[in-house]
Amino acid sequence: MKKSHPLRRIVLAGAATVSGIVLLLTLKPSSDPAAASAEGTPQGQQSVAPQGSGGVQAAGGGGDQTLTGDVVKTEYGNVQVRITMSGGKITSAAAVEAPSGGRSTEVSTNSVPKLNQAAIQTGSADIDAVSGATYTSGGYKKSLQSALDKAGSSSATGGGGSADASGSTGGSTGGSTGGGSAQAKTLTGTAVETDYGPVQVRITVTGGKITKAEAVQSPSGGRSSQISGDAVPKLNQAAVAAGSADIDAVSGATYTSGGYKESLQSALDQAGG
Repeated sequence: MKKSHPLRRIVLAGAATVSGIVLLLTLKPSSDPAAASAEGTPQGQQSVAPQGSGGVQAAGGGGDQTLTGDVVKTEYGNVQVRITMSGGKITSAAAVEAPSGGRSTEVSTNSVPKLNQAAIQTGSADIDAVSGATYTSGGYKKSLQSALDKAGSSSATGGGGSADASGSTGGSTGGSTGGGSAQAKTLTGTAVETDYGPVQVRITVTGGKITKAEAVQSPSGGRSSQISGDAVPKLNQAAVAAGSADIDAVSGATYTSGGYKESLQSALDQAGG
């Protein structure tokens, strides 16, 4: 076929056209900038939103409350209690500080676990002193009460339940008491010095009645610790039962009983008799 043949020119022209189209297609951008930007937005939202929602759930799901009581100074060292509460109940208790050094370390090691267990079981600061650890026990109970006060003593220590019980009892025994207040008051009497050591009483009054009584301080050391360990629980029980300071002295604990009654009366005076 001759170079100038018309058919040859047509074939060459068609081939050139196809080549040009292929070249243009290969030069077209592989992606659209606008489309790429639109695709990037949802990806950014997915990386942030789930984290934010997850954080809110984690924060809202926790019902535990950790509270640290005041530091209470005793003759053998400081005592400070930390508790964890859930649903208005003490679920764990620990002594952040306790007397240490020499004999104090042994006393704290023996008494603190017992005090922790008692706090959880009773759900309040109305726990018995550990024999041989009167000062540590007194400081523990005082710090524990301050931690409960921070949580709202009426609900944290079971005050709400006491108030309900008091109200129902009052309704059956006397209307004037049943109209009563749901607010429990905690009152601490003055420290009374005796020949064997100070005695100080703390009471809780609900609806005009003593619902709890405890010795914040009592004689300790040697024979005194044994006497206090025997007498104080009986005096506490008598105070609640009598509802006044007109209680009998415990046999063999005349001085402790006298100091207890005097401190109890000063606490009642603060409540208006």
